[in-house]
Parts: sequence; C-alpha cells; structure tokens
Amino acid sequence: MEELVAAVRRGDAEEVRSLLESGADPDTLDDGLPVLCRAVAAYDEPVAEALLEAGADPLRRLPDGSTPLLRAVDGGSSHMVYALATHRVPLPAPEREGLLARARHWTEAGVEAELRRLTGLTGPAERIRVEDDEVGWWCEQLTLGGLTVRDGHRAILTSMEARYGIRTPFDELVARALAHPDRDHVVWSDVVFTLGRRVDEETWQWSRDLLNHPDRAHRLLAADLLLSLIIGDIEKGRAPFWERGRELVPWAEQEEDPEVLAVILHAMTHDSAPEIEAVGLSHLGHPDPRVRALVPGTLGQSEDGRSLAGPESLTAVRTLARDEDPGVREAVCHWLAHYRGHEPEVGDTLVALTHDERQEIRICAVSGLAVRDDPRCVEAEHRIGPRDDKLPFDERLLDVWRYQRRREAAGPS
Repeated sequence: MEELVAAVRRGDAEEVRSLLESGADPDTLDDGLPVLCRAVAAYDEPVAEALLEAGADPLRRLPDGSTPLLRAVDGGSSHMVYALATHRVPLPAPEREGLLARARHWTEAGVEAELRRLTGLTGPAERIRVEDDEVGWWCEQLTLGGLTVRDGHRAILTSMEARYGIRTPFDELVARALAHPDRDHVVWSDVVFTLGRRVDEETWQWSRDLLNHPDRAHRLLAADLLLSLIIGDIEKGRAPFWERGRELVPWAEQEEDPEVLAVILHAMTHDSAPEIEAVGLSHLGHPDPRVRALVPGTLGQSEDGRSLAGPESLTAVRTLARDEDPGVREAVCHWLAHYRGHEPEVGDTLVALTHDERQEIRICAVSGLAVRDDPRCVEAEHRIGPRDDKLPFDERLLDVWRYQRRREAAGPS
C-alpha cells in the first residue's frame, strides 16, 4: 500500500492505475485519510479518476465529518467536483443538498474571506492564475496559511444546480458571471453554458435586453449568452434561435467595444439574412483584428458553398486576405476554402495564401485549391512544409491526393 501512497503523492496516474489493477486498495489511507483526498487536495484529476474507477468512495465519511466530495467542493475546482459527484449516479439526495449548501457557503462568504476565517490569518492571500489548456478556461488559486483554494465555487454551484434540475433565476446567474468578468473564466463559462441550454423565448429576450446595459461587461455577457442560445443545445438537437441573428443588427451597428462587437458578429454569422452582410462589410476596416476576422463569416454562402452575396463580398474577402493579422487571413482562407463559385480570382487568392508564413493557413489554402480541382494545388502542396509529428493528423493534407485520384479516374481530358 505504501507504493500506492507514494504514486498518488507523485501524481503518477499511470503507476496508480497499474497498482490498482494489481489489487491495491483504492481507499488506502495516507496520514489517516483516503488517498483520494490527497488527489483532491492536489487538484490531480487523472489520479482521482483512476482511484474512482477502481472503486474509491467519494462519499466516505471522514473523521472531521466531511467527505472527499465535500473537500473537493471546498477546493473550488468545478472539474474535480464534477468527477466525484458524477461517479455515483444518482447522487443520494442528502449528498446533493450538502454539496450545494457547501458551494453556496463559499460563494456567499467569498474565497479570501473564508480562507481568513479558516486560518485565523489577516494577511493577503497569494494568488496565481491556473489554466486548463484542454478546455481553455482559467480560474484563480488562492493560498493562505497553508490552505489552497480555487475560485470556482460559483461554477460548481451553477453546474450542479442545473444538473439537479434547479432553475436558478436569470439575474442571479448574471451576477455570478459578472463576479468574474472574463469570457475564459470558468464561472463565466459555466453560466453561459447553463443559460445557453435554456432554449426558451424568455431567456432570449432577457439576454437581448441585457445588450442595452451601459456597462460593457454586461453587454459582453449578453452577446456571449445570445451566441450560446443561437448555437443551442447541441446534445439534444435543439437550436430554435439559429436564424435569429438578424435581430442583433441594431446592436452590431452601434456597439463601440471591439470585444462585444466581435461576439455579436459571431452570433450573427449563423444567420443567412442579407442585412447581416451589410453589417459585416461596414466593419471591413475596423481597427481591431477580432472584428475584421468575423467579416467573412457574415458573407453568406449557400449549402453548396456558393455565395449569396454580390461581387462586393468577394472584393472584401480578397482585401482581407492581405490583412496584417494572421487570424484575419486564416478566417478568410477558411471562407474561401469552402466557396464553390467559379470566379478565377478566388483560386488566385488561395494560391497567394499558400505562401503565407503560417502553416495552418498554407494547409487550408492548398486544401481549398484541391477541392476546387485547381491543378495549382499539386505544386503548392510542397510549400506546406514538414508537419509537427506531435500534432494530430489533419485530414486536409489528403485533399491533393484525392484530387489526383479524381483526375486519374476521369482519364485523359
């Protein structure tokens, strides 16, 4: 059992799994507590998941009256809480209520204030930013007097309430998100995800009304919510607002904050209404590249990739293909790669993009030429360059090969 304790302390998930498969007890004690508590305290999700899969009990009552699950709630990591809370389905009602009460307590008390209460210390807490590269979210981690806690309690409360069928009032969820005014913070993200799954007219109207707020953070949240509502509940196949981006035109025409405007435009790109193109073209020369990168998406294409717009849209796209910002050029390249009109300037623009400094853009441009059956894709393929073996395989790298097979199958012209 000492080997398992040592592996958990090292955070060696592979060794932990191996030892558990060899018969080690997943509830082995470490200083009087189950090793699961050690993984929870270290925010080590892979080790915690290995222990849970082997039978570790997240609801085991500990000497202080808590459980590994409640300790995870105290720790403030929504991912860790989700892993422990969903291990046993369904979670018994008393444990559900205890989880929510604990998360609500931390939310109302505030992380730093609660740390001071628990430690009896009055000094400032040490703060660091913790990022989750896999999902792109971040949270803040606070340490005081040897206690470490993350500030994701509002996310825990939000996601678990939704899981247990509790419809938290709109205004309360808005307040939770605005306590962490950053689109990438885990609390903001969980609020947007939760409200975005309420695909009802009431939530749409409340979110749209929020766009009128004088504070930019409120408008940014509103735009994010509307984008989420338009995308809809993908898991259940519900997207009733897919064609309602046109309702956001007045706000897109008057919004001055570039981040808010970019999110509004993103939401509008899922609608094919002709007035959306005019809004997009009006921002062709916007100083912020985040906005310019959304312009191609506002230029409609039909399901077969043909433009629903006039020649002005192609002129705009060709202009943006020379943009100094690589994110803008990548957005243009993606649009052109899916365009199926026969205008020769489209192929010429793609050829120019095969010389781009970014490999991702070169791949996209070569693929676009190949799909258009443009013979210049063969020579351009050599400009892609070696691909990093650590990156996942990109199917577009086979498009030139597919083009050549089509030519061979067609025979001499």
